[in-house]
Amino acid sequence: MLRTRFCDHFGIEAPIVVAPMGPDLTGVELVAAVSNAGGFGILQAQLCPPARLRDEIKSLRALTSRPFGVNFVLHFPHEDGVRVCIEERVGALSLFWGDPTPFIEPARQAGVSIIVQVGSVDDAIRAARAGADVIIAQGIEAGGHGSGSVSTIVLVPRVVDAVAPTIVLASGGVADARGLVAALALGADGVTMGTRFLATPEANAHALYKQSLVAASEEDTVRTILFGNGWPNAPHRALRTRFVETWLPSESETQSSDVNDPPIGETSIAGMVMPVSRFAAIPPNAAARGEIESMELLAGQSVGLVNDVKPAGEIVRGMMAEARRIIETLAR
Repeated sequence: MLRTRFCDHFGIEAPIVVAPMGPDLTGVELVAAVSNAGGFGILQAQLCPPARLRDEIKSLRALTSRPFGVNFVLHFPHEDGVRVCIEERVGALSLFWGDPTPFIEPARQAGVSIIVQVGSVDDAIRAARAGADVIIAQGIEAGGHGSGSVSTIVLVPRVVDAVAPTIVLASGGVADARGLVAALALGADGVTMGTRFLATPEANAHALYKQSLVAASEEDTVRTILFGNGWPNAPHRALRTRFVETWLPSESETQSSDVNDPPIGETSIAGMVMPVSRFAAIPPNAAARGEIESMELLAGQSVGLVNDVKPAGEIVRGMMAEARRIIETLAR
């Protein structure tokens, strides 16, 4: 009943994808948990050197025999990582914020699918014409960085119609079975969720970050360019913390680093210890130290539906069972 074309394409049972939240919030443990539950995990390993990325792929394959993907934001250096993923023949390359065309044919020759995230109908059409196997239509409700300005409920059917028969996933505002059923009704073949999966034991997010998600409502996020240090003028949705409220009126002034601006903490990503500056586009991972509440706490409006920290596998299995119940009730 819930087996979609996306499921058939990857040989999985649940049309539920964990969004690649970065630089390393969606790590090996979270990806494996979602894939093992029948969904599709996408590893975020943007800052991994090639050798470490190979190790992470090897670690993932030790934890799950199911397919998974690896994501790259094309705004940042990515060529070496993409090459590793093609050589390792991962299930899919997930790409965002740039032109995926150069990678589609090499990936296809290696049997690697291409997933492209977009925020508009025009970008979806370009991705489909380039040869993307799956397109993620990301609505403005979504957490993290977004390139569009249209709500999920409008964008998804527009994209579905524009790129048919290409497989489309819905992203933004989905955190439970009701959102999954709604996305399927809009014509999508599945959903991508980030915020809900951040509030899991397997997510590599800081404990205070997870607690903040559970405590927040749908009105506690804001779309801004505030955290532009490292990724300037790129809109993103984050929690409306006291720090964010203070600096929102000056967000246009925070788009470049100031060498005299002391860091507010430090973190370790891909084995590298690094400072975290004010307004840095680095959400706090489990290793982060310092002023956590002043860091980039990315979250979508679906945060209002996140009421607990729950294992990722339970989320996938529970959504599938509840979605079947909803569909059966509607059919009656």
